[in-house]
Amino acid sequence: VVATTRIETMLGDTAVAVHPNDPRYKHLHGKFLIHPVNGRKIPIITDAILVDMEFGTGAVKITPAHDPNDFATGQRHNLEFINVFDDNGLLNDNGTGQFKGMKRFVARVKIVEFLEEKGLFRGKEDNEMRLGLCSRSKDVIEPMLKPQWWVNCKEMGADAVNVVRNGDLKIIPKDYEKTWYFWMENIRDWCISRQLWWGHRIPAYYINVEGEDGEKGGMPGRNSEKGERWVVGRTEEEAMQRAQAKFPGKKVTLTQDEDVLDTWFSSGLFPFSSFKWPRETDDLKAFFPTQLLETGHDILFFWVARMVMMSRCLMGVLPFKEVFLHAMVRDAHGRKMSKSLGNVIDPLDVISGITLENLHKTLMGGNLDPKEVEKAKLGQSQDFPDGIEECGTDALRFALVAYTSQGRDVNLDVKRVVGYRHWCNKLFNALRFCMMNLGDDFKAPNSIKPDDLPPFCRWILSRLNQTIRTTVQTMDEYHFSSSTSAIYSFWQYDLCDVFIELVKPVMSSSDEALKKKTRDTLWACLEVGLRLLHPFMPFLTEELWQRLPKDAAYAKNYPSITISPYPACTEEFVDPTLEKNMTYAGVITNRIRSLRSTYGLVSQKQQPEVYLVCSDEAMKKVDGVAEYIASLSLSSKVHCVTSASGIPEGCGVAPVDDAVTVYMVLTGMVDPEGEIKRLSKKLKETQNQKANLEKRMAMPNYAKTPEQFKEEDKSRLAKFDTEMANINQAIDGFKKMASAPPKKKEEAGEPPKKEQEEPTAEAQPRGGSSGFLEPGEKIVKKGDVKKKSTGFFSFSSYARVLVLTDKPRLFYMDGTEMKGEFVGVLSCTKKNDSSFIIKSEGKERIIETAEANAWVSSINSTMNL
Repeated sequence: VVATTRIETMLGDTAVAVHPNDPRYKHLHGKFLIHPVNGRKIPIITDAILVDMEFGTGAVKITPAHDPNDFATGQRHNLEFINVFDDNGLLNDNGTGQFKGMKRFVARVKIVEFLEEKGLFRGKEDNEMRLGLCSRSKDVIEPMLKPQWWVNCKEMGADAVNVVRNGDLKIIPKDYEKTWYFWMENIRDWCISRQLWWGHRIPAYYINVEGEDGEKGGMPGRNSEKGERWVVGRTEEEAMQRAQAKFPGKKVTLTQDEDVLDTWFSSGLFPFSSFKWPRETDDLKAFFPTQLLETGHDILFFWVARMVMMSRCLMGVLPFKEVFLHAMVRDAHGRKMSKSLGNVIDPLDVISGITLENLHKTLMGGNLDPKEVEKAKLGQSQDFPDGIEECGTDALRFALVAYTSQGRDVNLDVKRVVGYRHWCNKLFNALRFCMMNLGDDFKAPNSIKPDDLPPFCRWILSRLNQTIRTTVQTMDEYHFSSSTSAIYSFWQYDLCDVFIELVKPVMSSSDEALKKKTRDTLWACLEVGLRLLHPFMPFLTEELWQRLPKDAAYAKNYPSITISPYPACTEEFVDPTLEKNMTYAGVITNRIRSLRSTYGLVSQKQQPEVYLVCSDEAMKKVDGVAEYIASLSLSSKVHCVTSASGIPEGCGVAPVDDAVTVYMVLTGMVDPEGEIKRLSKKLKETQNQKANLEKRMAMPNYAKTPEQFKEEDKSRLAKFDTEMANINQAIDGFKKMASAPPKKKEEAGEPPKKEQEEPTAEAQPRGGSSGFLEPGEKIVKKGDVKKKSTGFFSFSSYARVLVLTDKPRLFYMDGTEMKGEFVGVLSCTKKNDSSFIIKSEGKERIIETAEANAWVSSINSTMNL
């Protein structure tokens, strides 16, 4: 008993296959069956590849001409290939008997009736199967044998393997060499015929001899065609000469094959055909072969391998020496972009911005089913509820490169692109600030000598040259995301966050020589930094670079940043020791800022003295950068000492590490009673931690503990002792501060303020708060702002906070540092329940918070809007 899902194809059966180990059919091996319709003698064959003994009856009918798996089976067993359909989908006369001329699905019903009459039908069962459908007509696709043009790739594939193995062709990342070897070592013949209306028409011609009937001459493209009748030629005239040579003395005509070449065949010729090959043009000599191909890893075989094979075969050389495989861009959720999902992101929409309504309209231009359109609209509404903000070309380019890791997928989140757009604004503002400080009469220096510069200038030039070295090296290695990371870190964390902040007090000083050195260094960082950033943000860097003052000869030689030389690392500026010291200064600065936040020192006017108790080794690193720590941490002065004796009472204490401890003088700035309670609680926690560790170390089996962990435990005990000593010292100081007579605010270094109502208990500052807030978190700090309408609200995942004071003033902060103020607030309006809009002179911000209504009411009433 034979089972099938396409009974109409039984008319083309040429065998029945069983598994060689199936005991049910062992006695039938090598026997024959008689076809019930046409009487054809059909062999019973054994095939372990095709037949599954557990599926169906274990006997499979073989139709080599109408099924891909049966086709392979027919080749393995040398079976006859019988096509039973014509090009119109009707049964032909190849053993179809009484069903000749029927449509395939009509024949399906009639054949079942025929078998039932003969008593050969055993019944029907439902069976799930994959069915190929035409994307346009939705008709069921019928596999058929058709004459096609093929390329034998065995030798070309072996050659492609060798050029990679011997290093002539480099694939980046190297992981994809395995994919290359898999495809090339298992390559099959390549069908290059395509039945399309566009493409390069195959230069093959069929010979028609005048006076011959159709049966003898055959028809091109049909099963009756004769292979020997085909000739090829670059032109029809060349093909005609070959045809006449085959049939001398006869009148012949030519019919060109209607098929076109496979797209990848045409694309495989691209490296040289684009230069008018086969002619030996100047462009071909100049630009072929090239150095690098950059493409997606998904077409490594389809395109890259074909270009290599075609160039090696037709030109005798490789088309390129390196292949860089970039990442594939997916949506923010990691899904492949699809019109039906509504997650396709058009780069132009990211560059120029688009509303949600217009995003929906983009779905109407295709051929999506109405149900898919609604599904896609829902997806767009979820991913882009407010549309896509205008980001510009540079922000998109930088984001894509920053995302890219070699050969891996990119989950593109448009919000990150928006973040880089904001960063572009930061660069613009930074350069504007620097231009103000350079002055109108500034002249670009011809050279800068590091020995003549103060430490903070030598440090930033060292960081600049280290960044250049990293960027050039990672670009040479095609680690572009590492390049953007290095450049971003330099501009954001070194230049803007540190160096420019250190420039400000210098520009306010009267030391003209120091100002000149600082301005020259600042100009060098901007000019070189813009050239370093240019490949990733070409438009912004061109605009800003043109604004920089330059030497006349330099400006004449390089009228555009595009043709200016790319920066190279100058080793004489690299100072690793100074960089380590400044990095350590940054760690100390962050600890001081954290301590300020702990004690609620938000105002820039609150600048306490700071003492750093350092070990002898740490003193060497810290003493030379103490003034920079003071500037960056908003401290009136930073003293570096080797002992805590002599430090004023009433200090907040925080260890940086084993070598440095911060003492911040808080007299007149904090509530001593509150600090005593907080520190006492912290002391108890530390004592408990030490007791637990000592208890564990006293256990009998502790002796078996490896020496490495014993040393770590001893180190932790020492840290606990140091921390408890510092806390006790701080508590003693605050006790003395509490018992001392109160000072007037003028004596404490603060201007007199109006009396304010004491905050309620819930408004007291939280102990140990770092000042870096979660989105939507609200903290009201004592004495800083009015209780009824104040608080800190996060703009984003960063520590940006909005503050409304009683002046009235509205400003925003980054951690404990005020970053700017909304000058001339015009309006404050609610956008929705979770956000509101502040419009002021030159600014408009959308602020997200769960208490939008309360904020709008407070701002409007306090600022009399």
